[in-house]
Amino acid sequence: MNKLAKIGASALCGSLAVMASAQAGEMSVTGGATATWSKGNYTNNGNPIGMNSGMTFTGNGELENGTTFTLTVTHADKAAYSSANIVMTVPGLGTIGIDQGAGGSGLDRIDDMMPTAWEETNGTSVGTGLQTVAGVGGSSNIEWGLDSGMLPDGASVHIAHAPRTGGTAANDKATGGTDGAGAGWDLVVQHAGIADGLNIFGGYSTISQNKNATAGYERDRDQIALGATYAFGGLTVGYQWSKDNVQASAGTNYYENDAYGVSFNVNDELSISVGVHQSERNHTNGTTTSNDATSLQAAYSVGGASLKIARTDVDNASYSTAVASDKDGYTVALTLAF
Repeated sequence: MNKLAKIGASALCGSLAVMASAQAGEMSVTGGATATWSKGNYTNNGNPIGMNSGMTFTGNGELENGTTFTLTVTHADKAAYSSANIVMTVPGLGTIGIDQGAGGSGLDRIDDMMPTAWEETNGTSVGTGLQTVAGVGGSSNIEWGLDSGMLPDGASVHIAHAPRTGGTAANDKATGGTDGAGAGWDLVVQHAGIADGLNIFGGYSTISQNKNATAGYERDRDQIALGATYAFGGLTVGYQWSKDNVQASAGTNYYENDAYGVSFNVNDELSISVGVHQSERNHTNGTTTSNDATSLQAAYSVGGASLKIARTDVDNASYSTAVASDKDGYTVALTLAF
């Protein structure tokens, strides 16, 4: 072994030794109890009472070289935990995270950035069936968030990779996914330092697809999103455009979306908003089908209690022109934080 190789091996062993020596960590639990009442026309009007446990378990630790790590597990339903991720913050490098495909990483972090008092336009009890963009954020993935010291003030860059985009939430020593959708890469850039109150964002995703798979993919899939929000006083406005080039032989070429949002903080306790999401499905036969949703929302918070209400209307839910696909309804939620 030459001298250079010896030095490199010694440095690597020393780094691994430091990484392996972790200081004592801690575990905390936060959350809340949410009860909802949902009712609508042309929707499933079974028992309208719902509940969300909303518990988040967070474990934190630190290595001797200054690297910190965080494990987050969220339990938001009655059956199983909803999401989990492991994030390491490395000085001078940034964050490196493993996400199990519950959303919030990759292109999915900007799928709908519109200002709102409570939920996204398609996040209430009225099923819209909107096709937004997610990139590899809908699959188990590894994401790198660049250190702020590498970037201009107010800017952030995230790069995400999924070795198999069909796989989500596999157990340890297990695999997940099918052969139809292959590897994928996402790049997301945001900048909030150009002007006070202004945040611009954009992202791109490309996913390899096997055209010989049962799903009938014809070529690779790419997705893109661009938009901005601007806040002044208690008012925030936003617009974004996105496109999902599904490129499959199952009847769809692409989905194209326009989203608008306006929110207003009346005071420290009350906020109101209106959100609009207009989507168009382009079929392989040259025809198109629209899917339009509008949601009026309000949220009122006092101490650890929040009362939220949403009135949502959708035309051609899930891109269907059937009469029953024109839906409207409301959702009321009471959240008690602890």
